[in-house]
Amino acid sequence: MTAGLALWVLFGALLHASWNTLIKGGQDKLMDTLLVALGSMLIGMLCLPFLPLPAPAAWPYLLGSVLVHVAYFYLIIHAYKVGDLSVVYPLMRGGAPLLTAIIAVCWLGESVTTGSLGGIGLLCSGILLLAGNHWHSGADRRAIGFGLTNAVVVVSYTLFDGLGARQSGHALSYTMWLFALNALPLLLWACWKRGGDSVVAGIRQGYRRMMIGGACSVGAYGITLWAMTQAPIALVATLRETAVLFAALFGALLLRERLGLWRILAALAVCSGAMLIKLG
Repeated sequence: MTAGLALWVLFGALLHASWNTLIKGGQDKLMDTLLVALGSMLIGMLCLPFLPLPAPAAWPYLLGSVLVHVAYFYLIIHAYKVGDLSVVYPLMRGGAPLLTAIIAVCWLGESVTTGSLGGIGLLCSGILLLAGNHWHSGADRRAIGFGLTNAVVVVSYTLFDGLGARQSGHALSYTMWLFALNALPLLLWACWKRGGDSVVAGIRQGYRRMMIGGACSVGAYGITLWAMTQAPIALVATLRETAVLFAALFGALLLRERLGLWRILAALAVCSGAMLIKLG
């Protein structure tokens, strides 16, 4: 991987941490999550006229992913209501590769390299550090639960999208359709909870956040997708895990979260563990 490409992947990781920071830093988690999803939808819809339709075999996976994303958004909203970005984000990001590795070993019978074993150990250590040092209140326990549950959801939609993109015949088209459709269930939910007039007013007031958050979301995924066509997938996926460190930094600098020694060590362990698993 060239230095220039590595910088682009790091920028994509920064964008992913950025839109999560935008949601965590907002006053209304439901509305801010909806704004990010709507911004992504608008960008996706602008791209669709220039892309072919995904193959028919991909549509069940695409619709399945949209349904799974309902759970993803629900858990993000509730996790960021009660937990710090520097706690929740590493649990969501780090839990997914950990679960994937465990499934691959226990159910699929894949062999485990020394590097993967080390990565599993580091990830477990990082998650235990976060959980063990944030178990003293009900809010912290709920945040940990939401974060780890969302890691399961991430594994689920990744499976849908991996299979769907392969069946689609055009991975970029599949991705843009996913962005275009993802916001619809969340929009209906927000209208049911808040009323249509309130949602429209929220969109008018937050349109800048909508476009910034949507651009960060689409940009993060688009850079990763492009980078994986230019360099080995394992290397790109590994470098992308630096998003955990960006989230910890944003939590401290932008959200004034307390970034003590244990959180720093946990973030480093989660990031390093995920990298080792993906390289192994």
